[in-house]
Amino acid sequence: MAIELPSPPKVGMVSLGCPKALVDSERILTRLRADGYDMSPDYSGADVVLVNTCGFLDSAKEESLAAIGEAIAENGRVIVTGCMGNEAEVIRAKFPQVLAVTGAHQYEAVVEAVHEAAPPELSPYLDLIPQAYDEAGVKLTPRHYGYLKISEGCNHACSFCIIPSLRGKLASRRIDAVLREAEKLVQAGTRELLVISQDTSAYGVDVRHEERMWKDHAVRTHMTDLARELGQLKDGQGRKPWVRLHYVYPYPHVDNVIPLMAEGLITPYLDIPFQHAAPSVLKAMKRPANEAKVLDRIHKWREICPDIAIRSSFVVGFPGETEADFQYLLDWLDEAQLDRVGAFRFEPVEGASANHLPDPVPEEVKEERYQRIMEKTAAISAAKLAAKVGRVLPVIIDEVGEADEDGDVGATGRSQADAPEIDGNVFLRAASGLQVGDIVDVLVEDADEHDLYGAVLQS
Repeated sequence: MAIELPSPPKVGMVSLGCPKALVDSERILTRLRADGYDMSPDYSGADVVLVNTCGFLDSAKEESLAAIGEAIAENGRVIVTGCMGNEAEVIRAKFPQVLAVTGAHQYEAVVEAVHEAAPPELSPYLDLIPQAYDEAGVKLTPRHYGYLKISEGCNHACSFCIIPSLRGKLASRRIDAVLREAEKLVQAGTRELLVISQDTSAYGVDVRHEERMWKDHAVRTHMTDLARELGQLKDGQGRKPWVRLHYVYPYPHVDNVIPLMAEGLITPYLDIPFQHAAPSVLKAMKRPANEAKVLDRIHKWREICPDIAIRSSFVVGFPGETEADFQYLLDWLDEAQLDRVGAFRFEPVEGASANHLPDPVPEEVKEERYQRIMEKTAAISAAKLAAKVGRVLPVIIDEVGEADEDGDVGATGRSQADAPEIDGNVFLRAASGLQVGDIVDVLVEDADEHDLYGAVLQS
């Protein structure tokens, strides 16, 4: 007679906010999978729903509260975690029926709350392979790229930011654990590693750049050593992944990473959070005001690695920002010629010291400056992309379309200058035979303000 095993409980997940929060969600789900839980793709099939919140801006908090409300309406059994978890009283006042509220990267507390809400039905007949938090497990991103979080928290005290109060001071992961996770991801089919943290350049500062053994040699817990080792990884077919660095503060040692890009070890791309250029605004933001030196370094970086792509984000309308300050920023952008730029209107964040600065910028002025910076950066982007027409570039495939009535198949990919979801795309025609995750050579045939268009070169 057949024995019917009990169905394991199912967990649903809503993950909001930045890629760092997405990695937290992956680690939580990995642990729960090891504990015998299945994942549910919808509310109706879940025994409990986790909502991983973002609490950085008021707009993000509103989105988080809306997601909690939707999960309660659709399922009723909800556990809240993430950056907004430090405002448990706000969440419980609005949604008293939530089962538990935990803070950012409090993995054990989340797992305990799930165990209490929906006890696991572990069975000796199930083949469960426990995964440590620092190893590759459940992924919420596509198979061909993955985020590699190297640290938690931040030591900066920027006046507009509350990340240290949400996620604590810098806490670097062991470099051997990071490299082990990266190796597993690559062996599992990941073609692009996206290195993330709150401050990638500070990796290892908190542990005095301690050395750990990796393979047959010692490596420092340092961004440069990490980049070099990641550049040596290969999958089972001998292919190297793209290695893309995010949240890189322009500390002096960043100069040592540029030659690794020129050698082809890591992707020629830097995501640097400049935030502004005017010295008075940077001082009010409590950020280093060395914009002139940074411009010199950018020029030198491009001499060493001409294909380097630099992206950044800027805040307009910061308290005290004058028209002269804003024009300084526009002139700086003309000089810097950054490849990819995002901009944000200043928004007060509860608990941030910037909220108390004098001379707030009127909303209509913020909007006008936002439109001007976006117009400026779009023009720079259009010119830089137009210069790529006629070149052959490596492109990673993110999506392959259906054949049209003529039997033609298109595809969407990204060049090395484009990070997923935040930068541009490369749109391809005649893409028959391609699969998601392929890296192919593409002849660029056209460009607009943000994207490229081309055809795959046949080998």
